[in-house]
Amino acid sequence: MAAIIAPSIASMGFELVRVQVLGRDHPTVQIMADRADGTQITIEDCEALSHHLGAVLDVEDPMPKAWMLEVSSAGIDRPLTRVKDWNRFSGHAARAETLFPVDGRKRFSGIVLGADETTARMRLDDGAEVVFDWTNIKRAKLVLTDALIAATAAPPKTN
Repeated sequence: MAAIIAPSIASMGFELVRVQVLGRDHPTVQIMADRADGTQITIEDCEALSHHLGAVLDVEDPMPKAWMLEVSSAGIDRPLTRVKDWNRFSGHAARAETLFPVDGRKRFSGIVLGADETTARMRLDDGAEVVFDWTNIKRAKLVLTDALIAATAAPPKTN
């Protein structure tokens, strides 16, 4: 489904952060997006994306039954799904969960150290560094902190 959505929203000036299908009987297609220029996504942006993607998905018909569409910003305490996210938020607190154990565990908390095309790295709360293969990351998400809020705050508007 990402192959359908990503190029479609790119033409509107957005980037796909994540697509999830939640639920079985009445599935919800959850789409998270960012503005390609890095500015804050607005409610109006989400509305425009929702109308556009609703039409695209109706034509492509990727789901076998009725579904709901939910479009949102990735938010401040966003999921870390792309190399650029891990690099942009290097130095910030995050939590990660793996599909298979790394050093005997699956859940991790620490500081994002960055990523490349094959791995992502964190410095754990105990000071150890862990490297995750992309294929082993079940989920990763920033932790809401004062430092993260300050780093992502929009510049004040001037008149």
